[in-house]
Amino acid sequence: MRRQIQKVAVLGSGVMGSAIAAHFANAGIPSLVLDIVPPGISDEDKTNKKVRNSIAAAAVGALKKTKPSPLFTTSDLAMIEVGNFEDDIARLKEADWIIEVVKEDMKIKKIVLENAAPHIGPEAIFSSNTSGLSLAEMSASLPENMRSRFLGTHFFNPPRYMKLFEIIPTSDTDPELLQFISDFARDRLGKGIVVAKDTPNFIANRVGVHAMMATVQIMDELDLSIEEIDALTGPAIGRPKTATFKLADLVGLDTFVHVAENLYPLIPDDEARDAFKIPDFLHKMVEKGYLGRKSGAGFYKMEKKPEKKFFTLDLKTLEYRDKAKAKFPEIDAAKNIDDLDTRLQTLAWGKGKAGQAIWKLLAASFSYSAMRLGEICDQAADIDRAVCWGFNWDLGPFEVWEVLGFRKVVERLREDKLPLPAWVDALYESGAKTIYKTEDGVRMSPTAETGGFAAVPVDERAFDFDILRSQEKEVRRNPGASLIDLGDGVLGLEFHSKMNAIGQDTLNMVMTACTEAEKNWQAMVVTNGSDNFSVGANLMMLMMEAAEGNWEDINMIIHAFQTATGRLEHCGVPVVTAPHGLALGGGCEMTMGGNAVRCAAETYIGLVEFGAGVIPAGGGCYRLYKRQFERLMDKRDLQPAFRAAFETIGMAKVATSCAEAKELGFLRKGDSWSMNRDHLAADAKDLALALARGNYVSPIEDEALPVMGTAGIGLAESVLYNMKEGGFISEHDMKIGMELANTLAGGKVPPGTTVSEKDILAHEREGFMRLLGERKTLERIQYILKTGKPLRN
Repeated sequence: MRRQIQKVAVLGSGVMGSAIAAHFANAGIPSLVLDIVPPGISDEDKTNKKVRNSIAAAAVGALKKTKPSPLFTTSDLAMIEVGNFEDDIARLKEADWIIEVVKEDMKIKKIVLENAAPHIGPEAIFSSNTSGLSLAEMSASLPENMRSRFLGTHFFNPPRYMKLFEIIPTSDTDPELLQFISDFARDRLGKGIVVAKDTPNFIANRVGVHAMMATVQIMDELDLSIEEIDALTGPAIGRPKTATFKLADLVGLDTFVHVAENLYPLIPDDEARDAFKIPDFLHKMVEKGYLGRKSGAGFYKMEKKPEKKFFTLDLKTLEYRDKAKAKFPEIDAAKNIDDLDTRLQTLAWGKGKAGQAIWKLLAASFSYSAMRLGEICDQAADIDRAVCWGFNWDLGPFEVWEVLGFRKVVERLREDKLPLPAWVDALYESGAKTIYKTEDGVRMSPTAETGGFAAVPVDERAFDFDILRSQEKEVRRNPGASLIDLGDGVLGLEFHSKMNAIGQDTLNMVMTACTEAEKNWQAMVVTNGSDNFSVGANLMMLMMEAAEGNWEDINMIIHAFQTATGRLEHCGVPVVTAPHGLALGGGCEMTMGGNAVRCAAETYIGLVEFGAGVIPAGGGCYRLYKRQFERLMDKRDLQPAFRAAFETIGMAKVATSCAEAKELGFLRKGDSWSMNRDHLAADAKDLALALARGNYVSPIEDEALPVMGTAGIGLAESVLYNMKEGGFISEHDMKIGMELANTLAGGKVPPGTTVSEKDILAHEREGFMRLLGERKTLERIQYILKTGKPLRN
């Protein structure tokens, strides 16, 4: 039987339940969300369905206001139905997958599971989203004929953004069902799959919570402050800016304490069990209601009046003090080291206070992770992947260990008398220099069995550009970009400058790529393996050219940018652009130059040039207006297209998902996205080949469009004048806005005039040049380069 998931049911509408339903909606899968009938309702309301469903309805309704949004677009809410356990339990038979997401209490979970079981279809999958309770105990409460379809499926919070998906089978779980859920969650939900053993807190929370609790102990041992710990455990060592205590505030101190307290009695044989004892100050913080962001105060607190100011909790007095800057010369120096491996080696083996602390923090995780192998999972790679995907670390504990030198770390751990398991001792005695190894091209990681290794699971749909290069698939290269053979007659154009900022090297390679593709390839895909597709044009280069008065050179650069995006659009073979992460400014314009777009679902795309004091000049104005024009039902009324393009560019709107990008007009109606970022290049390649095999015809060059002309300019001037008079925009904003209006309107021509692509691009370029010559624009660019934030002057 070929399984399909066409509808899901979510039992429990709390923060996780509603967010899980939202993510299924993101994936285009409808859901039914059930919760209890509100207790104590009046006799009159006992027959009022709206009141009886109000708990689930309120939770789902709150998704609209939740930040960051759990939904790609609020229109997806229509895919979520609500109900209650009493009236709608029989509707569970409609669902192909039922997910229990009630309170993390075994007694309550078993009641919900037992009540739901009679109403679940004979082929439906049943799972619990527990973050650490026994799946075997839950399974035992179900009818025997249902146990093969039951398992644990642990989404990490927030489900839309966190990649980790822990799957916990029981001894009764059907292996084929386990594989189906793994494939489905990877392909349709975009998840990174790790199979965990049915042990307390599974993998990521077991290792991650230990790391946080060990950090608290080390903070006390070395007399470090909250700010110092967060400086040591953030980006400096390849972890998020939330570091340790900001993360605790984000998760919620009550949740953190609950997880640690629940774990302690369940791990009597854990050598590091005492690390999970809650320190007195944490108990007192919870008693005082210092729960983190949800209560407005935790380890940190922000006050907005009389002015925005941050405070830090003094753990000795439990009173707030001014937030202080951590002072570590080693950390400050390490900020200049871009390579994470080098930075880790410099810091962990440093002789100062920071080095001493970082070693202790890492050593605790090395030892604990090694000791858990075999207990919580089968191989070392499972732990590395779980903590990276679950906590957004750049490297897992074994990967960091390898960076620091396997043998050197073992010797230091032994010197520090930290426990190590037999498999580590055996690996050391074998003379191994690394933890991972490669055999016949297969990457392998250790198991708990002495001398044992297992192949690291490989996603066949994932492209690794570094591996392609090692296989001599690079066709051509310059400092800004490369051409890569993606196989099956598809050429890849990969950007690889810093942040993939677009400079002359990139533009040159775009032109080369199109010529090469037309001669020797069936199709082309523009994508890369970096965190971000492209942050746009190289602002530093433009500012320096402007400061030196090289206007002719700037004009040539802008013209080259327009030519490059046009060359992509009119290439003789189909071009699919595949953005991901940030695709801003020029990155958005490169995206829009493709014949089709296949983007990663989590792509932040927009024309943000207004904030830098200029207008888009790489074809962005022309192509956004063209997309808005194509949407018009009545092609005689041009105002909706003009207004939409003007507002989107003028407000520097950035779509926070591909679905929203389609609403804003950055994507066409037929453009699509990949839920799994790792599959993006493969999906884009498939799309490019489909276009190539479908009698592809290159778009018409220099296509003309009807424009609003003087009517559009007049409309924009009126709107901008009122905004300026109302104090909403500055004089310089109005100047930028008028240049934008002139471009989108096609210049000062009669309304309805048909204007060529070439003429609109000329208006783009000339407007950009005029604005770049303004002192206030250069101030904006300089401020962005210095702070990363826009300046409104």
